[in-house]
Amino acid sequence: MGIVWLVLGFFLLVIGGEYLVRSSVALSFKFNISKMVIGMTVVSFATSAPELLVSLQAALTGSPAIAINNVVGSNIANIGLVLGIIAMVGSIVVDKSFYKMNWPVMMLFSLVLYYFLWNDNLLSTLEGLVLFLGIILFLVILIKKSKNSTIAEEVDEALAVVSNFKITIWLLIGAVSLYFGSEWLVDGAKQFAEYIGVSEGVIGVSVIAIGTSIPELAASIIAAMKQEKAISLGNLIGSNIFNIGSVLGLTALVKPIPVTESQILSNDIFWMLGFAFILLPMVFIKKKFQITRIKGFLLILGYGIFMFLIFTSK
Repeated sequence: MGIVWLVLGFFLLVIGGEYLVRSSVALSFKFNISKMVIGMTVVSFATSAPELLVSLQAALTGSPAIAINNVVGSNIANIGLVLGIIAMVGSIVVDKSFYKMNWPVMMLFSLVLYYFLWNDNLLSTLEGLVLFLGIILFLVILIKKSKNSTIAEEVDEALAVVSNFKITIWLLIGAVSLYFGSEWLVDGAKQFAEYIGVSEGVIGVSVIAIGTSIPELAASIIAAMKQEKAISLGNLIGSNIFNIGSVLGLTALVKPIPVTESQILSNDIFWMLGFAFILLPMVFIKKKFQITRIKGFLLILGYGIFMFLIFTSK
């Protein structure tokens, strides 16, 4: 039965996330917010909603390991699995903003998260506030820098003429789907973990993480097929930053998150830091400023090793 709740939960999260993005963008147009700001703020927050609801639900129902590892595992999957698959489709050209801003910010957030958890085995309310204020500061800097850019944000302009009634319906569908989707996913994950005899942390860093990375995979594949591969890499790094800053930041603001499973700090978070770090040398080794097919294969291989080890190690 746990598998049924897992599948239903994933399905509702995908639907809820999609309708929340649509309604949020349409609502933003109503308030005359620029396309660039909508793309960088509204869409970014809306696409983090599934992870946020799952982590909140897990923290509030006594499963902090799922709350933390949902984010840790999603960040690993975004680079090891999603980026690896995109690179296998075709080499990704890397923009200079990758190493000037995006990568350093991702590493900074990752290291700060590690320190906060390692310091006292708890992500406190104050630390959650620091992470959330960090993401706000990052967005302000990003918007200021982008004002000089000629690249338009990928926002569907057709949503500018959607009626208020339709926006309300979309918001309701999104909210209800996300609420029940997160509840069923967390309940299903607990039952599934118990059934196969692994910890909730293992399920959080694997099954749930892959499920909440599906939207990033879909968006990145579409961007890659449109030959917008620099965008697909930016989306993934941005998603990793948002997962830590907004998802764990907001969750800790609602309820402090204790570290209840030792492997989170002794193993899982080091895999997250490792996958984040390895991107930098990858960009400069062999073909510079490209994530080639062979590099993509190595990322997928690394992710496969990670998945094998977490399910086989005791």
